Amino acid sequence: MIRVLVICAAVALTGCAQFESASNKVTAVADSTGRRAAASAVTEVIAINFPQVPKPLIETFTNCVIENAQAVEVRELAKASVVGVDDLTVATVRAVLARPATQSCLRERAPITL
Repeated sequence: MIRVLVICAAVALTGCAQFESASNKVTAVADSTGRRAAASAVTEVIAINFPQVPKPLIETFTNCVIENAQAVEVRELAKASVVGVDDLTVATVRAVLARPATQSCLRERAPITL
């Protein structure tokens, strides 16, 4: 009887691990999709509201913002890529740009501008 319980527990744990793995993959795909959608809004904000950023570096700035944005910010930016950029979008990009991690990213990838 104990042997049966141990086998059932092992099977159940295996199923849980597989479910967790699938759940993590879905989360990663959703996050990646959201970040790609958000990139167009960030690019627009940088191009229009930050004229001091040279055109060849807009993509670098966009990538650093996207990489350092929190999940809730990515959702807002992705939404802006569909409904349009507004003051909240600009404020979100400014907030992410002001973070030390974003500044570090920019120093590494675009050192001639900072």
